[in-house]
Amino acid sequence: MEQAIKILIVEDNVIIADDMQSMLEEIGYEIVDNVIVYEQAEEVLKTQQVDLVLIDIILASDKTGIDLGKHIREHYDIPFIFVTSNSDRATVENAKTVKPNGYLVKPFEQQDLYTSIEIALSNFIRSDKSAGGEALQEEDIAVSNSVLKDSIFVKKQHLYYRIQFGDIQFIKADNVYLEVNTVDKKFLVRSPLKDYLEKLPKNKFYRAHKSYIVNVDHIDAINSKDIMINNNLIPISKEFKEFIISSMNS
Repeated sequence: MEQAIKILIVEDNVIIADDMQSMLEEIGYEIVDNVIVYEQAEEVLKTQQVDLVLIDIILASDKTGIDLGKHIREHYDIPFIFVTSNSDRATVENAKTVKPNGYLVKPFEQQDLYTSIEIALSNFIRSDKSAGGEALQEEDIAVSNSVLKDSIFVKKQHLYYRIQFGDIQFIKADNVYLEVNTVDKKFLVRSPLKDYLEKLPKNKFYRAHKSYIVNVDHIDAINSKDIMINNNLIPISKEFKEFIISSMNS
């Protein structure tokens, strides 16, 4: 099931923070929380799922947005964008030390905010070194090679979403693309099948055939040549058949 990208806003100007939240919700993002100091942001990151953080550099606390950026880099694999009124050389150089995924100068419009988030997410996905260098495709529907804790990014039309591993039923190789099939949707990604398999949970996903990866939790039936998943017949290798039968009997 796809989920809207969850964003945490860290901004000590309540009026600006509320405006940002309204802009983002209108676009289609989900706001996890709207906080004003480092300590509150740290608690939200610890207790809730956050996909991206918007951070004001100057906060109403001893610790700055740059301190928060450093904390995120050390403890979380998520992108963040600095949102600030300061664009002087010293501030920019200081901000660069924690490698933000974006830098947005106030005041800004909704389109500026959207563009910064879109680029930050895209760059975050493209920077996944284990993806074999494959770039995110520009189709209306595409799946990135970037893996999070329990899901992958999905781009549909103009927004990124998350899709849970457990919702993936099977993956089919089709020329240079993979078809990632869920219960009711099909997404496309450009990647070799073997590389994609390495990014999926090893106790759930197996290469059942040279052109297929399957989630064993979704197997409905099996015979000597095929397995059935959601009324789809999928050819299987002898080795995979023996593995499934052995697992059923263990």
